[in-house]
Amino acid sequence: MSERWRVWFAATRPRTLTAGFAPVAVGSALAQGDTVFHLASAGAALTGALGIQIACNFANDLFDARKGADTDERLGPTRAVASGLISARAMLIATVLVVVLVVVPSVTVLALRAGWPFIVLGGVSVACAILYTASGWSIAYHGLGELFAFLFFGPIAVAGTYAAQALSWSWLSVIAGIGCGCLAAALIGVNNLRDEATDRAANKRTLAVRCGVPFARVEYVAFLAAAALCAVALAWLTDRWWCVNAGVSLLLLVPASRSVLAGSQGRPLNGVLAATGAAILMYGVLLSIGLNL
Repeated sequence: MSERWRVWFAATRPRTLTAGFAPVAVGSALAQGDTVFHLASAGAALTGALGIQIACNFANDLFDARKGADTDERLGPTRAVASGLISARAMLIATVLVVVLVVVPSVTVLALRAGWPFIVLGGVSVACAILYTASGWSIAYHGLGELFAFLFFGPIAVAGTYAAQALSWSWLSVIAGIGCGCLAAALIGVNNLRDEATDRAANKRTLAVRCGVPFARVEYVAFLAAAALCAVALAWLTDRWWCVNAGVSLLLLVPASRSVLAGSQGRPLNGVLAATGAAILMYGVLLSIGLNL
């Protein structure tokens, strides 16, 4: 892979893409368990979810650089636009291309299968992905990052994936989505905890900035505990007790949780962020397996 492509690949933030994969896997597993699995819809849901997440990451890279949130003091991975590795114009074009070439075709397939509500859902998802950091009223800059991550990578993604295949809605898919959403929110939360000082300086009012670092530390652990309890609740509701393994897998994040609660700051939280992304993938896979055993 050439250096240029390495830069673009890094700009997609690959370690966080598990947040887009997991809810689609869980929604598809529920459909499989109910014998309504539809391959084309599952594929469209996956490419659409990942496309929206990548477009959001590209837009975030662009607009955080413009607003001064990404500076030389940044503690996380290097951002392409702020560092000059990719021009603002190229990042804007790439964001538009991802939406047009990946998200729009995916939403079209889902709409042809399950109707106009998926056009609305796709449009709202794209709008929120761009507005996450764009405009004068940005989602991330007003402390709503965790909420939107929870909704769009949780209940909405899982229930939407299931509905596109089953052509009906299921409360189980919403409950399963809560677990995935809690982990996506935890991912955003620990990212905001790491960046609290630089976000405060840039007037980026995340929850960590608004409510304080102690709140952000407890919030992270609370989201993990809620995701584990959600897996237990699904096992009880469906009598598919293998689902509990998804919750048990989050014990792998005990060292990360201890690090967060013990007061880790700055760059050491990059490891917690990576571990959380990996845990989302494991949780999604184990929950998907459990729902079919």
